Amino acid sequence: MPPPHPPEFRQRAVELARQGGTPIGKIAKDLGISESCLRNWLHADALDSNSGSENKELAELRRRNRLLEQENEILRRAAAYFAKDISPK
Repeated sequence: MPPPHPPEFRQRAVELARQGGTPIGKIAKDLGISESCLRNWLHADALDSNSGSENKELAELRRRNRLLEQENEILRRAAAYFAKDISPK
């Protein structure tokens, strides 16, 4: 098994492939790697770049969910208080 390529090499290969001017097969051949290897790197890079924005969105959604749960609890308590206040005696 060949030794792993340095991250800088991988990143440069992904950048070259993303430019779109040259076919992926030619870029891979010029760099001395297989086309499937380069495609795997492209896929992994796409997942990594999406995860940052998804993490921010998830954090915002969790914050919003906590706020809505707090508001619902306040409304439940208020409804129970007023229902007790107007019940027939």
